[in-house]
Formats: sequence, C-alpha cells, structure tokens
Amino acid sequence: MQPQSTRELLAEVTVRRDLEPRLARRRAIEAQHHRGLNAHGHGDFALQHERILRWLLKTGLRLTGLYERGLANARRPVVRHLRLEFPRLPARLHGFQILHLSDFHIDGTDGLTEALAEQLPFLPVDLCVLTGDYRYEIRGTCDQVYPRMRRIVNSIRARHGVVGILGNHDCSEIAIGLENMGVRMLINESLAIGPAVNPLWVIGVDDPHYFGCDNLPEALRGVPGEEFKLLLAHSPEMFREASAAGIDLYLSGHTHGGQIRLPGIGPLIQLADCPRHYAYGSWRHDGMEGYTTAGAGCSLLPVRFGCPPEVVVIELAKA
Repeated sequence: MQPQSTRELLAEVTVRRDLEPRLARRRAIEAQHHRGLNAHGHGDFALQHERILRWLLKTGLRLTGLYERGLANARRPVVRHLRLEFPRLPARLHGFQILHLSDFHIDGTDGLTEALAEQLPFLPVDLCVLTGDYRYEIRGTCDQVYPRMRRIVNSIRARHGVVGILGNHDCSEIAIGLENMGVRMLINESLAIGPAVNPLWVIGVDDPHYFGCDNLPEALRGVPGEEFKLLLAHSPEMFREASAAGIDLYLSGHTHGGQIRLPGIGPLIQLADCPRHYAYGSWRHDGMEGYTTAGAGCSLLPVRFGCPPEVVVIELAKA
C-alpha cells in the first residue's frame, strides 16, 4: 500500500468542531513566515541559520570520522522511568502512569520509526502525551511524516488515549492529521482525564517558542483551581507563568537535551530561554515539578552524542 499524501490524508478528516478556530492565530503567523517575517515568540537562532549550522556540523563530524557513529546513536532510543511525588495529588491518581514522547522529527531519521514501534507496545500506561515537533524541516511537504507517525501512534498502549500539542517545527495541518489518527490535539485548551472525581486535568498550549501562540489563561478556562494540573508546552520557557498559574507538573521538550553533549561541558547549544538546568531532565520551580525530555528524534542532523534519544514513563505518586 502506498503512503497517503498530505492532501489525501486531510481529505479524510472530520475536523473537530473547534479545532479550526483554535488554529487561526497560528495560520496567520505561518502566512507571515512565508513572507519572510519570522518568529513571534522567543525566536530561534538555529531555525533562522539552519543551513549554515547544518553544513558546519556535518562537515566537522565527517572530518573527525564521527558522523556514522552519531547516526547509529540516533536510532537507539532508551526508555527512562521516573517517579514524581506530589503532596496535592488526589489519591485516585496515585500510581497513574504517563508516557511522554516529544521531538520526533520523524521524517529526518531513517530507522527511528521502526525502533519506536518495537518499543512502545511493551510500555502500557494510563495516558500518552506528545509535546510537539513531528517533522524535520520547517517548510515543505509532510507526506513522509504522516505514515511514520501513524505507525507510532498505533503502537502506543495508553488506557486513556493519546493527547498532543504542536511544536515550533510543525505546521497547523499536522494538528488535523494527528487528530485523524486518534490523537486529541490541545490548542490552548484543557481536557479532564481519568476518574470523574478529582481527574487529571491536562492543559495544552500552542508553541511558545517560535510562533508565540501560547495562551495559558485561555487553556485554563474552566479548569477548577484546586484540581491537579498537568501542562504540556513544547519548550520549558513558560516555567514562571505556569508556576504562577498553579500548574503541578510541566512536561516539555524542544531542547533535545542539547543533542550533542560533551563530557564536563554539557550541551553545545541550549535553544531555550530558561535556566540551563531546566533545559534537560527533572527540575523544580516554586513547588512545580518539571521534566524536559531529550526527545526521540533529531534536528539539524540525525546524530546524537552523549544524549541518547528517549521515551519517558512518568509515574505520579502521592507524597
């Protein structure tokens, strides 16, 4: 069977009633980007200089003989297990497990789809969350994204389904394509998951990094203030606003953990406007727990050093 083209896939979609209006702001900014007016959020040096950065990085790795090793590293995702404790966690959510996947850039690394599709069926969880960046480039077709993401989504075993947001590499049509695969996309909105009493409230904002389309107050509309709240944001740059809004757990990606980390030095590039230790792994801000994943894929080049691609299983526990 031939992979579906973007046009064919989108033609099948029955768009959720409120999805198109929620994408309107991003579509308007995308139109400005096409005219050369880039960035509305924190900006993105790597995206704006990707051609020269890609050439420099690839040339350097080839000259040192490390390029092929980096390619092999990028195809070997690891599974990380994390247990986070919360004094406010409702008893009904004790032991709730979340699979966190991010930064697939799935059409940029051959073999990654197959590796993930083999791992994920053995990681049954209560909920799976996707925190953006499904495609490799920032322009052009998504024809290679959809069949690969469909295979990954179909391999996920999550009792309450899959919830996702958009990243800075994504176009608005990807939200429609993923909805068609069964992913509930959150565009500055929220969703109650799990028990009817004291559920897990999942809040998803649009990309705060490059597009600047995030609207946390809108996303929190209708969410009871005393309930346990999980925020999905593509980058960790909203940590102050999220903490002030009473978010309990903040999950993000975007940084790739640096993608290339040197011993004793750490990441060569951080790519996020936040404290350095918020850009990878577990962190805490004013009582709010956070985790920034290294992600599953790669940008600029499909290589990794000192920072393997990862999928993360997070267990919520009552402190």
